Amino acid sequence: MSGKKFVISCVCFSIMGCVSAQQQPYYTQYILNNFILNPALAGIQNYWDLKVSYRNQWVGLQGGPTTLYLTVNAPLGKTQYDYETPVTVPDSRNKQSDTKQLLTEYTAPPAHSGLGFSILNDKTGPLNRIAAYGSYAYHLPVGHRTTLSMGISLGVQEVNVDVNAVDFGQANPVDPAVLTSGYLGKLEPDVNAGLWLSSTSFYLGLSAQQIVPVPINSVNNSTTSNGVTLLNGKLIPHTFFTAGYKISAGDNITILPSVMVSYVQPLPLGVDVNAKIEYQDLIWLGFSYRYKVGYAALLGVNISSTINLGYSYDYTTTPLNTVSNGTHEIVIGFLLRKKTKEVPQK
Repeated sequence: MSGKKFVISCVCFSIMGCVSAQQQPYYTQYILNNFILNPALAGIQNYWDLKVSYRNQWVGLQGGPTTLYLTVNAPLGKTQYDYETPVTVPDSRNKQSDTKQLLTEYTAPPAHSGLGFSILNDKTGPLNRIAAYGSYAYHLPVGHRTTLSMGISLGVQEVNVDVNAVDFGQANPVDPAVLTSGYLGKLEPDVNAGLWLSSTSFYLGLSAQQIVPVPINSVNNSTTSNGVTLLNGKLIPHTFFTAGYKISAGDNITILPSVMVSYVQPLPLGVDVNAKIEYQDLIWLGFSYRYKVGYAALLGVNISSTINLGYSYDYTTTPLNTVSNGTHEIVIGFLLRKKTKEVPQK
């Protein structure tokens, strides 16, 4: 029997079975794609926004989490507005002076709707979670420069176990309780919702994932022959509060400090503090600190007006750093923009 494999298996089952665990994947570069946390951003910009990301967490640890996702969102109908927000990837076709003029003379866009779609594959040890969502958002001007966005996403998710990666000993290489448990191939509904208040200089977001606490294990006899308990658990709500403020530091540099506070009952609050520095709408550097968890460095570039690339490296300050070589995450964005309109003169 493999000791490491057995420990990883027990930990993974505990994570999914106990209601006190974080069940959603972590992201370092959510600042480049807040839509992955908040459906209210579906169609908030005047372009189609497609993001693909891969995250390899705790490299060097057998069975460490890996996350792959694809998201796409766009406004509904014909859009007749051009604007920037703190989370926009700027259009590098514009001159710097045009961008500054746009930020100065910005007004909130007219009310409009947006649609989005996301698919996620999250794997930890023998556990593999696949989820897909469709999102709808409505964006309403609530001031001369401010927009309130409201969104909801509906989806399904399925949790599977790779029985070949679960080892309960030579006598029972695959425990019957695992094969007959509710973890295997069971589609569960999922609901996420969010609010987003934004202008060119700031944003405030509040979102909740897994709003409906759906049971994920229906096993009556939840104790395996090796004494490992598969607890009857449920998908529990995850709440996120995000905020950021965009600061101009001269003609060529903008700074975006931001914060995220997350809550999963009954865990303590999680706090991320971030800073993103961008030069000439072409390249950016970033830093992130996750309270009592670790640090991250970010680097990104706008390859063109339609393609951007972001990379981050996380270093954990938890005991995992003795067996982990850090975490790598990459995000590739594809933006299908309309022709830029001239900013109307006042």
